[in-house]
Amino acid sequence: MSTSEIFLIAMAIIFSIPYLIWRLGRTEFYAPLVVVQIIMGIVLGPGILGAAYPDYYAFVFNPPVVQALNGIAWWAAMSFVWIAGIELDLLGAWKHRRESAITAGLALGTPLLAGCVVALGMLKFPGWIGPRAAAWQFTMGIGMACAVTALPILILFLEKLAILRRPIGQRLLRYASLDDVAIWGVLALILMDWQRIAKQLAFLAGFAIAAWGYRRLMERLPARDRWYVGLIWLVLCGLGADWSGLHFMVGAFLSGAVMESRWFDQKELDTLRHNVLLIMMPVFFLSTGLRTAWAIGGSAVFLVAAALLVAAIGGKLLGIRLAGRILRWQPGESSLIGWLLQTKALIMIIFVNILLDKGIITNTTFTALLLMAVGSTMLAVPLATPALKRLGDS
Repeated sequence: MSTSEIFLIAMAIIFSIPYLIWRLGRTEFYAPLVVVQIIMGIVLGPGILGAAYPDYYAFVFNPPVVQALNGIAWWAAMSFVWIAGIELDLLGAWKHRRESAITAGLALGTPLLAGCVVALGMLKFPGWIGPRAAAWQFTMGIGMACAVTALPILILFLEKLAILRRPIGQRLLRYASLDDVAIWGVLALILMDWQRIAKQLAFLAGFAIAAWGYRRLMERLPARDRWYVGLIWLVLCGLGADWSGLHFMVGAFLSGAVMESRWFDQKELDTLRHNVLLIMMPVFFLSTGLRTAWAIGGSAVFLVAAALLVAAIGGKLLGIRLAGRILRWQPGESSLIGWLLQTKALIMIIFVNILLDKGIITNTTFTALLLMAVGSTMLAVPLATPALKRLGDS
């Protein structure tokens, strides 16, 4: 068979199997389609499908097909991160800066510390730290992976619970927005290459100047031209960041972060996010699954994933509870906010993909983090739903 035919077989698998499991299994409450797609990406990877049916796996996911899928996955992830940057609610966070800073700081800081403790334990055993990582980079990377909240997935969950436009939903968006900025800032620090520091500083300085001019240009453009110019800006920022050694995803996030959501029709922005999730992100999930590995052994991977899950969930809930006491929230708010901020899928997966690309973590660590992200995200809606009901009844 030709490469194009095998590629289409792979695409049919990517889109059909997760959909059928989601629809026929009626998993929506605890595992939305996006979570099922992530899980199936793992199942279709070398650790499960590849181990069970190596000949079939080698036939479908041969090097030319994987290369084509990776190209789609890169563009999908760049587009998704760009949209996440556009949707940051930084103006709202500034208006409520005391509340937002306290809550976002504790929501990020406590799981970060808990994740760092687990990472220090992982450093005592071989096979977890990447070949090009210093101990501090590995520790900080694992800690930040435990602290991540995926803003775009949070928006989907808030829509599902019908609280996106309510005050509690807007508060959650503010907290997640500040944490997203912090996460990408720390990632840039982790990726700083002191041998290429001049190129990286040149990129950041050039980006600041270009962003000023870009914002002035976008204010003057008619609405019909802003999307296309925004995509050109996305590509150029990604290229500049990758050239400097920071990684094209950092450039993708920066390109969106300096944009204003008010430049676009909100319905169009929502539609674009849904379409990226529908059309392109399933390929990214499969591409991610192809990078999973169980080299140290399945039991060890699951044990580390469980420790990371406890650190991520326990740290986030503790931080939010402390914030609630400081800010004197009404009973039930801490529980609702704490569980909804557990949504890690997508942004955390993109984050750890970058760590893997840069040699900060190994494929085995990547697999443990991926399992943690899936578990954390699957718990969010089932445990937030009764908390929302109790809050509504009070």
